[in-house]
Amino acid sequence: MFHWKKLKKDDIKREILAGTTSFFAISYIIMVNTVILAEAGMPKELTIFGTIFISIIGSILMGLIADAPIVLTTGMGVNSFFTYTLVLSLGLTWQQALAVSFCAGVVYLLVAFTKLSKLFAEVVPETLKTGITVGIGFFLVLIGLEKGHLILRGEHTFLQLASLNNSLTLLTLFSLILTVVLFIKGIQGSFFIGIVVVTLIANVFGMVTPTEHFSLSGLGNYSQVFLQLDFSTFFSKSFLLGVFALSMILIFESMGLLKGLMPEADEKKYLRAYRVTGFITLLSGIFGTSPTVAAAESATGIEEGGKTGLTSITSGICFFLALLALPFLSYIPDSALAPAIIITGFLMIQQIKTLHFDDFSDYFPAMLMIVLIPFTMNISDGMAFGFVAYPLTKLVAGKKSELSLPMWLISGLFLIYLIVNVLI
Repeated sequence: MFHWKKLKKDDIKREILAGTTSFFAISYIIMVNTVILAEAGMPKELTIFGTIFISIIGSILMGLIADAPIVLTTGMGVNSFFTYTLVLSLGLTWQQALAVSFCAGVVYLLVAFTKLSKLFAEVVPETLKTGITVGIGFFLVLIGLEKGHLILRGEHTFLQLASLNNSLTLLTLFSLILTVVLFIKGIQGSFFIGIVVVTLIANVFGMVTPTEHFSLSGLGNYSQVFLQLDFSTFFSKSFLLGVFALSMILIFESMGLLKGLMPEADEKKYLRAYRVTGFITLLSGIFGTSPTVAAAESATGIEEGGKTGLTSITSGICFFLALLALPFLSYIPDSALAPAIIITGFLMIQQIKTLHFDDFSDYFPAMLMIVLIPFTMNISDGMAFGFVAYPLTKLVAGKKSELSLPMWLISGLFLIYLIVNVLI
């Protein structure tokens, strides 16, 4: 069951390197999640501990129980839903939003530990699974380009190329060239080497200016966010709508991410990973942070050769070390991290070749996902449109026989999810 227990010395080195690479690729979440939750009224100096603690627990349990090279941490998109929808739109307090997160975790586990999880996984057609994988790939590329200051929001266009006079943009270009060369040459640890080299260069030449300062001294006040769930509005419309929408996001986004990151995993491994994800999602509210998901950036470690739970355990240990090194985290520039994210995204995009472009009713829903996931910067919304479009295109094309009742059910749930999003 646990293949990492039987690894040879060279394999262990590879797994540790992969886990370290995954951690660095997703390490930005520590700071970013803290900033987003602060807009919900949560104290920055305390939520950073919740983000790190839940990432430590989630990643290590993913390795120990599921034996999967997947990092579990607070999810981008989900954290925005927590702040901007639950708190700022629905008017819940952050304590009540934590309670919504907990309840959504309960709903997730009800699905994960029943036949529904297996049913959902089996009935989703390959074209939609490919759409999810490729869409996440483009999503990662955009994140990497933005983090590396290579693209920015245009004045007259959706996006535009950043000025090449910007030192950080030039640093990213150097970092990308270095990492691509190392990767093409097949040098083990190419992503990690690139991160270390560019971080050293950036600090030697004074190109890094830390904007946030954290220390372990704030841990004494962590009880102010730990176990602060407020169920006082449980029967209100806002609370129940929030639970439904968040449950839909977590259940299907986790399914899509895990299938996309582990396309060749057997059913048992996938199910264990799916259940661990649900359990950690439940804990996230208790620990005072937004819900967790499988990090798409786990793909960077997988591309480095991570195949077992030792990769995720290593990432969990890195999160623990990050806790001890809080003041130093902000010295790692985005330019050092961007290439690993960009290259990993391109590798995931390769799966587009498996789509059946001779059947419009088959590839159109997948292409909706591929386009909408990156351009809305929201995995769940992109997935929703693809799932709703699939039965409609098949029905119009006269291919009703390709649709199962469970597929209609899933598509109907996603349609309700989109409607609920409009209502809230």
